[in-house]
Amino acid sequence: MAFDVTLRINDKVATIQLTGELDASTAGEFHATVGRAAGEGAVELVIRAEQLDYLSSAGLRSLVFARQKMGDEVRIAIVGASEPVARTIRLAGFDHSIDLVDA
Repeated sequence: MAFDVTLRINDKVATIQLTGELDASTAGEFHATVGRAAGEGAVELVIRAEQLDYLSSAGLRSLVFARQKMGDEVRIAIVGASEPVARTIRLAGFDHSIDLVDA
């Protein structure tokens, strides 16, 4: 499945919708989108992951990038991740830095 990332910002809440696979070949596009959200002064970042099929180690590093780019004061929630994607996040211990939320 082709990768797609979209950004919506509403009242300082940035919502990123991911489709496909977040890996080394798509991480740059995700990083650019996170950069736009940070540049708009978002106070919360919601990553909709219902359509995210795969999260590689590069994709996991991209989530770390998002944490660093947005700053510790910004809540980051990953919503609707499939069990394999959520398990990858939990195994890396990244679920302590973000909120994993069921859809």
